[in-house]
Amino acid sequence: MNALVILPTYNERENIAEIVPAVRRATPDADILVVDDNSPDGTQDVVRELQKSDPKLHLLGRKGKEGLGRAYIAGFKWGLERGAQYLVEMDADFSHRPEDLKRILEALPEADFVMGSRWVPGGATVNWGLGRKIISRGGSFYTRQILRYPVRDWTGGFNGWKAATLQKIGLDSVRSEGYSFQIELKYRALRLGLRGIEIPIVFEDRRVGQSKMSSRIVFEALYRVWGLRRISI
Repeated sequence: MNALVILPTYNERENIAEIVPAVRRATPDADILVVDDNSPDGTQDVVRELQKSDPKLHLLGRKGKEGLGRAYIAGFKWGLERGAQYLVEMDADFSHRPEDLKRILEALPEADFVMGSRWVPGGATVNWGLGRKIISRGGSFYTRQILRYPVRDWTGGFNGWKAATLQKIGLDSVRSEGYSFQIELKYRALRLGLRGIEIPIVFEDRRVGQSKMSSRIVFEALYRVWGLRRISI
């Protein structure tokens, strides 16, 4: 297993039926892992049907919702146990474009981890209001001032990791469960002296279903940033 694309899901039945084939077209040789938190809408049933025609599509079902961070850690561990060399985090709702996957994977050999960024030159958001842009860009600015590393998009979730990078971080040491997980993982890697690069991506609103993002989740993540300064590496 060379590259593994990890898609966490909860009630993504409609999206998963479209995103898996789109990821497959963008990365024909990659393995795909859907990490599902026991979705009541039958997301896992759709994945099992897709598996019949895609031997490199995998399903990891969990007992219930434990947070985005726990889902990704479960996916990372699954991939590392099977020898994946490159592991990519990606939303299952088309907010992350499958066509950007190739550039993330192409950049990984030159760095320890790659961050898909909305806020570097060439990056963009589609159909975002002014308030949402202020919250997102302001959150990354706030995090940058506290953690003192020049990352432009701290909260972005479209990221690629070398297996060696995740092993050095030590996944059992990661404490964040929600959206602060993205900040903590990047911070731990940078604190270890590992090299991360940002490449531009276009972030679009989800096509189907209800967003799980809220201002409460964002502000909770930013509150937890202060605690990251006290972690030992």
